Amino acid sequence: MAVVLSQRALNRATLARQMLLERRKATVTQAIEKLAGLQAQAPNPPYIGLWSRLEGFRREQLTEALKKRRVVRMSTMRATLHLMAATDALAWRPLLEPVHQRGLQGSSHARALEGIDRAAVVQAGRALLREGPLTSSELGQALAVGWKDRAPASLAALIRNNVPLVHLPPAGSWNSHASARLQPIEHWLGESDAAAATQDDLLLRYLAAFGPATLADAGAWSGLTGWKAVAECLRPQLRVFTGERGQELFDLPRAPRPDPDTPAPPRLVAEWDNLLLSHADRSRVMSEAHRARVFTVNGIVRGTVLLDGFVAGVWKIERAKNTAAVVLEPFARWSKADRLSVQEEAMRLLAFASDGEGERHDVRVL
Repeated sequence: MAVVLSQRALNRATLARQMLLERRKATVTQAIEKLAGLQAQAPNPPYIGLWSRLEGFRREQLTEALKKRRVVRMSTMRATLHLMAATDALAWRPLLEPVHQRGLQGSSHARALEGIDRAAVVQAGRALLREGPLTSSELGQALAVGWKDRAPASLAALIRNNVPLVHLPPAGSWNSHASARLQPIEHWLGESDAAAATQDDLLLRYLAAFGPATLADAGAWSGLTGWKAVAECLRPQLRVFTGERGQELFDLPRAPRPDPDTPAPPRLVAEWDNLLLSHADRSRVMSEAHRARVFTVNGIVRGTVLLDGFVAGVWKIERAKNTAAVVLEPFARWSKADRLSVQEEAMRLLAFASDGEGERHDVRVL
């Protein structure tokens, strides 16, 4: 009989691997490798994601890693923007090609690209990018010279989903909101002799960062299908558990699985954090009843407050003149001790995210 893991056991195992039970000492690249990438839809959340996980993390450490090409910002898992260690980006992106193709087919651009010679457009796009980096808008406009009857944005989307493109710094850096200049990964990082990752490799890395997990969870994280055959091949190397609802959970034999009663300190989790995006079943960290208050109708995943390891509210930073305030929105009444501990963490976040000397900081609880 497989060992049954409770929701709290899954919660503590996931938090341990996501460095949210205690802040760790690690370089930016080491942390991003261990986390299997950081969602990077907006520039600032990955910085806050690392702040919540690393001892003494400073913003310039991530900015420098991007400039030095140790970390790259590009579309990977789920065909969404991530920060990836350079070595992982080179190895994983070819494996994720079907995810990007499927994403393009399911997008608003699919109809605009009907009947077009896609190979010819991709070839033209590569030729343009060999001449130098371009923004998506510039790329689309340049391609539209040869395909005047097609929308430039759709032509650019075709290239983005067929050519692995890096967002060149300063894109992805703190408070950088200018349109990203795009360059093929092999131009930015150089040609690599390393073999592309296999789906076996990806499952092992996923479990190290997010396990124990179901195969549906692996699919939700990556966007890939075909996990059943992968798991059967690897089964002799894995431990198999059962969840409270009878689901089969796979894990690495020596991965951390702390006692369910292990204390979990309050944490402010960044917007779009992969903690909330990497399982089909999010109940290990968040009640389904709270989903609509975290995942908004316009596609934003709000910053969340963890209390005892579970989502207990949301947070945001509001700025006005020379004042920055963290606004906390509890989902239920917090105890006095919890409220004070979250407020202290919020003040530490404001110190980290400060725009300059003399800025006044405040915390408000709604």
